[in-house]
Amino acid sequence: MSSACDTCPSKSGCTSQDSCPSANGIQKDPLAKGSSIKTVIGVASGKGGVGKSFVTSVLAVQLARKGYKVGIMDADITGPSIPQSFGLTENLRATDDQLIVPAETKTGIKAVSVNLVLENKEAPVIWRGPVLSSLLKQFWGQTNWETLDVLLIDMPPGTGDVPLTVFQSMPVDGIVLVATSQDLVSMIVNKARNMASMMKVPVLGMVENMSYIKCPHCGDEIRLYGDGSTIEKSAAEIGSKVTDKLPLDPEVTKLVDSGNAEKVSVDLLAGTTEMISELIEK
Repeated sequence: MSSACDTCPSKSGCTSQDSCPSANGIQKDPLAKGSSIKTVIGVASGKGGVGKSFVTSVLAVQLARKGYKVGIMDADITGPSIPQSFGLTENLRATDDQLIVPAETKTGIKAVSVNLVLENKEAPVIWRGPVLSSLLKQFWGQTNWETLDVLLIDMPPGTGDVPLTVFQSMPVDGIVLVATSQDLVSMIVNKARNMASMMKVPVLGMVENMSYIKCPHCGDEIRLYGDGSTIEKSAAEIGSKVTDKLPLDPEVTKLVDSGNAEKVSVDLLAGTTEMISELIEK
């Protein structure tokens, strides 16, 4: 049995050590010729509805403001929202040698998404796992990313085929977990953490979204889901930390929903941005 199995939560009942990718290691897929990506970060969540794509969008904006060359892979194929956050509507095109040319936002952030491939943006993506995985591999290895300092991968919620494909096929340096501070968060976060652990991908930090509302009259912070101790405890249990706590701000939400993510406040996600900056500079 591989030493990699020692930390696997399924070790005791596992019968597939010989074929397990986390035990034996898997050769990552290569990038297209001429492309180079220094750092790859997954933005993940244990369940939907916690604002993972919002965090991905704002994080990309803040990193670009620091002068980094940033790309986003919208891996949430059945629920893509990155194009809407940046007001991207034109379909992706290809180079003469049939490489995908990423869309570019107003500030130069590169992005690929299934919603930039479909003619009907509201058409449901009713595809089985192998087709989803194949598209993701194309987004990674058949895209003309050129040179990026960091690629953010907006993962779908949960621990299904798509996250598995990302972890197995792409050299992910770490993930940022997005959660809200509710009683079930510990169990949900641990599921996502355990999958990352099996794939030997570290949890770099956690973002508590919708942490509080700031009173427009007195400025007091009103906690929506308790005092935040639940998510702090969950982060400590997985050997990580809460890098940012985001308020529920209707104005910021309106900006992102209307395609103006690049106009958000400069102080959002400061802790997570700094953490990733340090990783890029290593």
